[in-house]
Amino acid sequence: MNLHFEKNEYQARIDALRAVLARDGLDGLLAFQQESMYYLTGYDTFGFCFFQCLYVGADGKLALLTRSADLRQAAHTSIIDDIRVWTDEKGAEPAAQLRAMLEDLGATGKRLGIEAQSYGLTYANGKAVEAALDGVCALEDASGVVDRLRSVKSPVELAYVRRAGQLCNDALAAALAETRAGADEGRILAALHGAIFAGGGDYPGNEFIIGSGRDALLCRYKAGRRKLDKNDQLTLEFAGSFRHYHAALMHTVVIGEPRPRHLPMFDACREALLACEDEMRSGKTAGDVFEAHARIMERRGLSAHKLNACGYSLGAKFTPSWMDPPMFYRGNEWVLQPGMVLFAHMILMDSESETAMSLGRTSVVTENAPEPLSDLPDAMFQY
Repeated sequence: MNLHFEKNEYQARIDALRAVLARDGLDGLLAFQQESMYYLTGYDTFGFCFFQCLYVGADGKLALLTRSADLRQAAHTSIIDDIRVWTDEKGAEPAAQLRAMLEDLGATGKRLGIEAQSYGLTYANGKAVEAALDGVCALEDASGVVDRLRSVKSPVELAYVRRAGQLCNDALAAALAETRAGADEGRILAALHGAIFAGGGDYPGNEFIIGSGRDALLCRYKAGRRKLDKNDQLTLEFAGSFRHYHAALMHTVVIGEPRPRHLPMFDACREALLACEDEMRSGKTAGDVFEAHARIMERRGLSAHKLNACGYSLGAKFTPSWMDPPMFYRGNEWVLQPGMVLFAHMILMDSESETAMSLGRTSVVTENAPEPLSDLPDAMFQY
């Protein structure tokens, strides 16, 4: 097996889930999130783009239904012994084969949780599962149950997070070394990825964000590259990933002469980021972090240019996104705990002047002040 944790670590996670299932009166969980499968068993694949389901019984029993292409993947990367394959063929009905598996496992008449909110369960497949299990099992939406468990990292998980943080720092240094007037965005992007892969890291949960000129105002990756002008702006948002655990950074870099808005916007981002990090303490809420961000931006007259969320939790994530709950937005009552890994990003986008400024980094919540995984620059990056 190719496991990244000792078996007792996985058993502790399964036992924690069993306690939640017992609390909620559930006899088992149908896990469709790849993150849940990886967290509970080590199973590592991108095959969740097809139908697959991990059954976790309240008694601790595990069984995976997947495709033949992932049979050896599951055997090699997970602690799952009971691996079953649904058949790729014309008229295939994996939901019906899931029903047969559950009947064989003695789950008939049981009350099962299901991860309905999952990239791994399409609407069509969800309808098929409901139809196939009608009269066989009672289903209850248990989306977010494993997410809650995953949000607080164990010491061994935090070791991977800190390694991801170092890879992220290495990537920033490599990217800045390529940043200058006339530089091609493609070489900067290659430097980011190259540093992470060279350091033993993994593919991230989503594409890195890179944009210059007007595209520096974008918060998503898009296709197409350009070369930096003599006076320009470059927004980078990226993450180091190690064993799928993420640590992210975000910076807007100025090339040549800054625009009139760049410096005051940087000062606001820096002040707001520090204020947000001061709220990253046990007992505070995700909403408290957002309010710190909103308060600074309002005081500086920049509320019109901020976003309605300013960060989120990070962990072991798979495509299409490295974002984990909780997200920092107004009214989010999710209580922060030691062991959580939080990425706060201060993003200001002034469309009228086409000026961008962003600043973000990842921190670990502790019993006291948070532990940042990257240094915070005293001044805006300028090349």
